Amino acid sequence: MKKRVVRIEGPQIVRTTRYAECQKNQAVNIGGHAVDGCREFMAGGQEGTDASLSCAACGCHRNFHRRVVETGVVGDSSSVN
Repeated sequence: MKKRVVRIEGPQIVRTTRYAECQKNQAVNIGGHAVDGCREFMAGGQEGTDASLSCAACGCHRNFHRRVVETGVVGDSSSVN
């Protein structure tokens, strides 16, 4: 999971990215649609390696998993002097 902090004046915006269920169509060769049921991406290796882009549960690349970006605000821009 990656966290990125975007600095602006006042509060900080924090974006957290996670990968949810696998959406790879396993039956595309026979003209159907079926997914394997993998519910969440689990990295297959250390972050920064090629293995970290493969899911340990289903073996698919991370791009087949639904990307969820959560945005939050940290800090308060109002200050009393």
